[in-house]
Amino acid sequence: MVDLSVPSAARMYDWLLGGSNNFEVDQDACELLLQAAPTSREVALNNRWFLQRVVRTLAREYGIRQFIDFGSGLPTQRNVHQIAQEANPGARVVYIDNDPVVLALGQSLLDENEDTAILSVDMRDTDTIFAHPDLNRLIDFSEPTAALFISVLHCLPDSSGPEELVRRVVDRLAPGSFVVVCQLVSDDPQVRKDVTELMLEKTGGNWGRVREKNDVESIFQGLIPQEPGLVDVTDWRPDSELQQRQRSIEWTEYGGLGRVPNPD
Repeated sequence: MVDLSVPSAARMYDWLLGGSNNFEVDQDACELLLQAAPTSREVALNNRWFLQRVVRTLAREYGIRQFIDFGSGLPTQRNVHQIAQEANPGARVVYIDNDPVVLALGQSLLDENEDTAILSVDMRDTDTIFAHPDLNRLIDFSEPTAALFISVLHCLPDSSGPEELVRRVVDRLAPGSFVVVCQLVSDDPQVRKDVTELMLEKTGGNWGRVREKNDVESIFQGLIPQEPGLVDVTDWRPDSELQQRQRSIEWTEYGGLGRVPNPD
């Protein structure tokens, strides 16, 4: 059952990207967000372009054929499976989200693609996720896999242990796997405070906080960052100068790509 009186971060993100899978309550919340952080639409677009570039890089340059997208959000143009399967036909993708709107739309999109699945599981429930038959049907954990945490960890409060969540996932991955992490950060404490308070209020507490760069950097401890390291995602192997110029100001998506090392 969808509570249409409460905005969701996934539907707000969809509106910022120009999508139609959102409601008036989400649009109103986005208008308030744009008052607090006027370049929020640029943040959303830059993040989506980053997702497309990093998945393409993983599939083409690193030969990754298995992807798990944690907190995948609403399907839009150029989704993970579409990009990965263009580069590697037969690439397998599992999306994980517990938003009922995401699940309904995602299932209709994926029904005819036997190499994809969407799991209705809270991404923090790693035991359930890794025991799920659809995950184990598609993902061979003896082979390298890419785990994606793209623009989602800021939705988790500190009490949910976002860093520990990533660690639990990394522990299940084969050496040579990859982890993608980016989340919303700001150097301005007032922006962090204002946006965090707004999102907590509007989403009924379904939010974490806008963090700092060092919070993201700590998540990459034990992983081997790949070039160009941890950056504003606008600067992560940009396709064009045009996209690179469309910068956000108040806050950014910060992160990168890390490789799971071989055991010592």
